Amino acid sequence: MDKDAGKKRAAEEAAKHIERGMTLGLGTGSTAAHFVDIVGRLVSEGWDLRGVPTSEATRRQAESLGVTIIEPDETTIIDLAVDGADEADPALNLIKGGGAALLREKIIAHAAKKFIVIADKSKRVAALGAFSLPVEISPFSWALTVSAMRRVLAEQGFDGAPLELRARDGAPVKTDGGNLIIDCKLGRIENPSALEKALAAIPGVLESGLFCGMADMVVYGDEDGISIATL
Repeated sequence: MDKDAGKKRAAEEAAKHIERGMTLGLGTGSTAAHFVDIVGRLVSEGWDLRGVPTSEATRRQAESLGVTIIEPDETTIIDLAVDGADEADPALNLIKGGGAALLREKIIAHAAKKFIVIADKSKRVAALGAFSLPVEISPFSWALTVSAMRRVLAEQGFDGAPLELRARDGAPVKTDGGNLIIDCKLGRIENPSALEKALAAIPGVLESGLFCGMADMVVYGDEDGISIATL
């Protein structure tokens, strides 16, 4: 399967939901980048659109295409957010965070009136968990947070699950907010909502990559077309 063709088709389908004058949440990653390209094209054609990016990389891409970027205030309404996912199950629960932007992505997805996920069809799974679950944590005394995560994961049925500090070139990966990512190799997650809540209750955990009950629609694409999942 040509995954990039699938990503483009999914982005094109999501773009059908854009209306003039909208404020858009712009996701992060290779699939979301196709959507940002479409937004840039519409702006070049005279559409009045504003963007709220979920990462500095997305900000740079959008600005290079002429998209007006805004800093939200309490009155800002995000009409539509579009982002990718690392996995999506039949209930539209997601694992996100492979691009280390999960905290910002969740803030924008939660604020949006509509949240559409776009992905190639390889991201559709029967149950979450084959992809390692990212958890964004504060760098302050981070090992204590990891210790607490191990205890909570054991209570949730994941005793002994490998946890790894995400690193690149021998140094910890830092998010745009200066935080750390812990990748949790959990295998099959039977109750993602319960796990999301349990992790969120740990001091030092800023967000997990579990996005439960947030997506209004998931658009899957491949080189032959698209399929749409809703609840």
